[in-house]
Amino acid sequence: MKNILKTIVVLFLITLVSGCSKDFFDVNTPTAATDASELSMNDLLGPVIYHTVYAQYDAENVFGNYTQYFVGEGGTAAGATSVAGVWSNVYLYILPNLKVIRDKAKAADAKHFDAVAQILTAMNLGIATDSYENIPYSEAAQASNNYAPAFDSQESIYTAIFSLLDNAIAELEGPDNSGFEPNSKSDLIYHGDMSKWLRAAYTLKARYKLHLINKLGATKAAQDALTAIAKGFTSNKDDFQMGFDDLHINPWYSTEVMAKRTGNYFHNICDQLIEYMDGRQFPFTDSLVKRDPRIIVYAQPDNGKGEEDGSNEYRGFISGGSGLSGVTDSVGDSLRANTDFREEGFYTNATAPIVILSYSEALFIKAEAEFLVGGGTTTSTGISNTGYDAYIAGIRANMEKLNGSIEKIKSGYRDDTTYQKNPDVTPTQYLADPSINMGAANLKLQDIMRQKYIANFLNPETYVDMRRYNYSKDVFPGLDLPLDNDQSEFPGKWLVRAQYPSTETQRNPDNVAKNQKSPDEPVWWMQ
Repeated sequence: MKNILKTIVVLFLITLVSGCSKDFFDVNTPTAATDASELSMNDLLGPVIYHTVYAQYDAENVFGNYTQYFVGEGGTAAGATSVAGVWSNVYLYILPNLKVIRDKAKAADAKHFDAVAQILTAMNLGIATDSYENIPYSEAAQASNNYAPAFDSQESIYTAIFSLLDNAIAELEGPDNSGFEPNSKSDLIYHGDMSKWLRAAYTLKARYKLHLINKLGATKAAQDALTAIAKGFTSNKDDFQMGFDDLHINPWYSTEVMAKRTGNYFHNICDQLIEYMDGRQFPFTDSLVKRDPRIIVYAQPDNGKGEEDGSNEYRGFISGGSGLSGVTDSVGDSLRANTDFREEGFYTNATAPIVILSYSEALFIKAEAEFLVGGGTTTSTGISNTGYDAYIAGIRANMEKLNGSIEKIKSGYRDDTTYQKNPDVTPTQYLADPSINMGAANLKLQDIMRQKYIANFLNPETYVDMRRYNYSKDVFPGLDLPLDNDQSEFPGKWLVRAQYPSTETQRNPDNVAKNQKSPDEPVWWMQ
């Protein structure tokens, strides 16, 4: 895959982050280290995007355990979390910088720069409120004028998100004669292409509209999502993602692949993902189709020495199962799990991108919305032809995105006799299987959400999907509480929110106390 973040851009970014952004802001306020007037909008944009991507990574580094993409080393389930990296990125490095950018953009009448800043503000408010529920915004980033900002309700935050996105859309659809635009170096996502930022705004709006199926009603939320997605992403080239290079490596590669190689803590791949791909939870119809061809870019069977075990059998770790897998032997006993992150996988190689919003997700948003607008429920069957086409196109788009990695990994198996006895089918063969291509009349919501779950691997949006359907097994078949949940702090309960980090508890205790709720208490849009 083409690396989005070229070396010169990375060097530019790291210089800013280490020499400006991280030193420029202290706690909730800029220090006197650098005067904002000395920095251009482009100077500030690179660090904002960098920290935006890392906020998403920090969220998924815990929430991916909750959604059972992965488990802690040996199968452990994660407990309550503060996802402190989300809070620090959003409130130390992102919102203060974005406030400065917006002030400068308004002064220069730089509408397109202001639009990009508003989209990034909406995106970061989204990851923060979806993590914690109520968060500071209207009183945030006021520096020494307010060290203890009040928290805004999640409902008001969502109102702000849509207002920001609508304003950004209006500005991007209009002219900008200011002479100020994000440039190819500072814009680490689209390199100054405002048409892609516009499509990102519409796609992000559709995502957040769909979050509100329990508040607006499924039909209204879905129709709003369809209206927005009609002007959203049109191909994989629109994906909102940031890549890395060999000097500045992808953090998943660092925390999973390099950590394993050096004997440090890492995660294992969970059985929930594997059983969605190997035919156990969703049986294939064609005898030639043994498993989803994408499985080899996510996971690898490990022999305990950091090497593939040669079995060509993927046995995922049961969450909380102390190393047991979901695969059983001839007498029904669970076999030991063996799945680690793929060392040269699409998401876990040194230069891999972190994907925040993708064309495949946009298509699954459209498919789900069409299903709901048509009166679909968690147990009903049937969808419009338009919705079905979006479902198939979403799978195909994700296959095309990953195909280069699939073929690269498969090429390394040419002399592997075990693999050759049971080779993976092609994406075309997979898509043709009647269990995947079952026809519009037979499609269920679980089919859409299964494919979205696979395509959104390592994306915290999956945590939202599971919560807005209240972890329904009708929507996510096979999804169970961790095996050791009865011994946890919240037996019989799913964890549905993060706790405010200790730093905020210490600095802003009264407002934290007013808003802190138990990790098992639903956030506003779940109710």
